[in-house]
Amino acid sequence: FDNTQFHRVAPGFVVQGGDPSGDGSGGPGYSVTERPPNDLSYTRGLVAMAKTGAEPPGTSGSQFFIVTSEADAGLPPDFALVGEVTEGLDTVVAIEALGAGPGSDGPPSQPVVVNSTMVEG
Repeated sequence: FDNTQFHRVAPGFVVQGGDPSGDGSGGPGYSVTERPPNDLSYTRGLVAMAKTGAEPPGTSGSQFFIVTSEADAGLPPDFALVGEVTEGLDTVVAIEALGAGPGSDGPPSQPVVVNSTMVEG
């Protein structure tokens, strides 16, 4: 995810990144299959793998999203959970603030680049 951009901001819903092309149309050239839990609620701070509507549930590549909704985002359990933002949620909120406003869904008003990624387990 290093040096990729957040290409999608949907305030009150999600921010999305991980696309090597930077515009939401790309991926790593492969996909993986995960098993999302059937009872998963997508709540604020959860990180899940994104996919297109044409891909089967649990199939993803490199794109991910972070839920910004205060309540359950209402997504079907088709997106594999990969983590949770435990520190830096204020940064996620700042990215969300770069959206065009409530109900909008598109690129942030200025580039947001992931300089480096750290995963702790």
